[in-house]
Amino acid sequence: MPDLISRFSSRSQRLSHVFLKDRLQGAETYDRIAGYFRSSIFDLIHEEISTIGRVRIVCNADLDPRDLTAATLSQKARDQAQVERWHEHGDDIDALLERPRWRRLHQLLTSGNVQIRVVSRDNAPFLHGKAGVITRPDGTTSSFIGSINETANGWAQSYEMIWEDPSPEAAAWVRSEFDWLWKKGVPLSQAVIDEIGRTAEKVEVQVEEMKADPIGLAKSVTVESPLARRGEGLAPWQKAFVKIFAEHDQNYGAARLLLADEVGVGKTLSMAATGALSVLMGHGPLLILCPATLTLQWQMELWDKLGLPSCVWARAPQKGWVDHLGHVYRSRDPEDILRCPAQIGIVSTGILVRGGPEAQALMRGNYGMIALDEGHKARVKRGIGMDEPEPGKLYQAMERLAGRTRHLVIGTATPIQTNREEIWDLMKLLAYGQDHVLGRPSVSRWWDSEQALDLIAGRTNLPDPEAAWPWLRSPLPHAREAAVFRYIREDLRIQENDFFTDKGLVNLEDFTRGELKDLLENGEIDRKLPFMRFHNPLGRHVVLRRRKTLEDAGMMDRIAVNIHPQPGAAPGVFERSAVRTPHFYDQAYEQVRLFTRAMKARQKGTGFLGNLMMQRICSSVASGMATATKMLENRRERLLLEETEDPDLIEEIEAIGAAEYAAAVDREAQHLERVLEVLTSARQEDPKGRAVLHYLDQEGWLELGSIIFSQYYDTARWVGELISESHPVEPVAVYAGVGKSGILLDGEWRSIDREEIKRGVKERKLRVVCATDAACEGLNLQTLGTLINVDLPWNPSRLEQRIGRIKRYGQQRREVDMANLVYADTVDEKVYQRLSERMQDKYDILGSLPDTIEDDWIEDIEKIEEELKSFTKPESPADVFSLRYGDFLSVDDTGRGWEIWTKVVARRDIEERLMKPWNGRGTAG
Repeated sequence: MPDLISRFSSRSQRLSHVFLKDRLQGAETYDRIAGYFRSSIFDLIHEEISTIGRVRIVCNADLDPRDLTAATLSQKARDQAQVERWHEHGDDIDALLERPRWRRLHQLLTSGNVQIRVVSRDNAPFLHGKAGVITRPDGTTSSFIGSINETANGWAQSYEMIWEDPSPEAAAWVRSEFDWLWKKGVPLSQAVIDEIGRTAEKVEVQVEEMKADPIGLAKSVTVESPLARRGEGLAPWQKAFVKIFAEHDQNYGAARLLLADEVGVGKTLSMAATGALSVLMGHGPLLILCPATLTLQWQMELWDKLGLPSCVWARAPQKGWVDHLGHVYRSRDPEDILRCPAQIGIVSTGILVRGGPEAQALMRGNYGMIALDEGHKARVKRGIGMDEPEPGKLYQAMERLAGRTRHLVIGTATPIQTNREEIWDLMKLLAYGQDHVLGRPSVSRWWDSEQALDLIAGRTNLPDPEAAWPWLRSPLPHAREAAVFRYIREDLRIQENDFFTDKGLVNLEDFTRGELKDLLENGEIDRKLPFMRFHNPLGRHVVLRRRKTLEDAGMMDRIAVNIHPQPGAAPGVFERSAVRTPHFYDQAYEQVRLFTRAMKARQKGTGFLGNLMMQRICSSVASGMATATKMLENRRERLLLEETEDPDLIEEIEAIGAAEYAAAVDREAQHLERVLEVLTSARQEDPKGRAVLHYLDQEGWLELGSIIFSQYYDTARWVGELISESHPVEPVAVYAGVGKSGILLDGEWRSIDREEIKRGVKERKLRVVCATDAACEGLNLQTLGTLINVDLPWNPSRLEQRIGRIKRYGQQRREVDMANLVYADTVDEKVYQRLSERMQDKYDILGSLPDTIEDDWIEDIEKIEEELKSFTKPESPADVFSLRYGDFLSVDDTGRGWEIWTKVVARRDIEERLMKPWNGRGTAG
């Protein structure tokens, strides 16, 4: 029998002429086992490919198999994994020099005859296993195995070898291997194909070229951001907020918006994207105001996700501005707070609460935009016995700042906590200096919050134009809002940028009056809603998107949360739904009660210190001991802010001042000494440690991956050490504040940057992470499937933020597990019992709750139940939010306009513009 096998080597022959090109010509089908998916896809660029009836390529993307599992992942999550891998090996020079190849490749991938599937690294590492089968119209085949790469280098320059066998047996053998891999693979993501097409047509533009198209500029700035290169990109509702912002700027000359999206929906990125757009449009610098614990988180999100440099005003270790790379610009005097080295400056709201020269300097500045995060903290106090509402210090500061900025965006998931007028307080902040929000204070009805809210809620009616006119003439809505407003403006000859008229209904044409009368009587027919419930300041300036809305729209996966401990679980560890309490805690609690009583007797408003001690003792023995010790040490402002990671404590210290705090603590030192004595004498094992190990080992949570949360670093570190001791070969990460993060392995500690920990979790090298609340914002842990709360934050929104670390976009599991560890018969358990009623819905978990549980609620535990039952978001006209912006989830007809945008602003151009300093007046230098 003649030798049917042919052998080829590039050493003696030009393979581009003698082998594959000839074999593919006129072929009917071509099945190919290829190498890495980026290079393999480029292998397709041949004229012969387009003439073949069916081309199938199976390749590898070095992906974990769990990143490709259709049964557990949404399509979006699989797309994200592929796009991220695609960009890891990107080459901007190649994309420019080889643009015709990119265009040709995109044409092939969209022609319909080419199919590509990707398999995981477990199924096929693809070191050298390249092979293919070519079928001709007459049924004959040619199969080959070899190292050939179908690229210019592979065909003409590299050393390549091919082993060809035309026998049916060889074809069947190669095809069987191909078919096995093909079944294991998932289709090449359309997002990758779109990215190839976008890159083929990409052009670099300057910011100035795009200013006439604000949305286009936003796309140009974000389409190649770090977030986009990781396959994530802005979510549709975040893009929608950018569009709302741009429309408000265009319609009113200033955007004044309250962003009230629910927890976990991503308000930070929405505000960051609009702030960057404002700066690049030349409106002036962006001042971000947020709690002290979120300043570095804001900076990290801006840089790591959007590639936007910024500076944080820091107080320790030395006062001054700190940029995104850690460079410190030391402060010489308070006026330096107006000399920010970058266009985006991030400042703690505590500075405004304390007052002082730095706060006064800030209030002399002029800004393009101010973004206030956690805006509900700017409160107006109301209560029994108060003659008039009393604005808090932060609210008073914001009243002054609101008049010194063009754009103002306030972010809060809880615009109403206990009183519906709280949302109108925030509306008034938006309205300062901008008549288009609530109208002129001297003539507008909208400044009366009670009347306004009754009207919006439908409690009062405006039956005819005469009754409605005082509400409509100030602010007079923009012509684009409804046709009737365009008619009114035309009749009265009012310019687009004017939002007040002193003319009466008699000046309107009969047709316009008739239209207005009909709308007031019949409402918005297509919306089935009273006219004024839709057309009002709240509907215009409040943006709220709920998780359920996004889930119903298919934009977020519905993920159930199973709550533990469940009845009957491990009787030796648990009692009812709590952890068995050790006897010595009663003694410690008694001393804390005495400490609290003495504090309140000596100084009003320091009850939070007692609650702080109570919470820390409820957290762990380690935390209680550390806290008592620190409180007894010599207090210095710098030491305080460096040591603590408790958000509530930091805010209280900033509010009352470090000196006052230190004096208050020192006066009650004897009670703290007794607390420390009790805890130190308790050498027995903390039962919460046994509970953690029960879930990791007996319940199998270690295999699923677990995030273990505490409010306090001492507890997080203690839990990490405990797990490391019992699992010496398991790396255990501690994710905390700057300089406190690291990994424990067999008890050995190694300091590790937080970004490395996040990467380790994503790549599944780390299965256990012990984290503090101060570090949890923005932490994405989709690869971990369980959560243990070692202590309970007395703050519903923070508990929901914890859940949001795993109950989020891209989570591997359809159901996740959460254990809440509280000691039985303690105030912790009582708070948990009140909150747990809101956790019965395994999908919504907490639902609508106030952002904060007040100190006085803790003292009278029954008050918690009363307040939680009275807290209902339906008190706010939530249906108006939904109708106005609740379905506003996309900015393009196709929904993909951002991802395929081809006009790109160079990252260097963006950074240069954003690193221009302020000039000492809060304006661009």
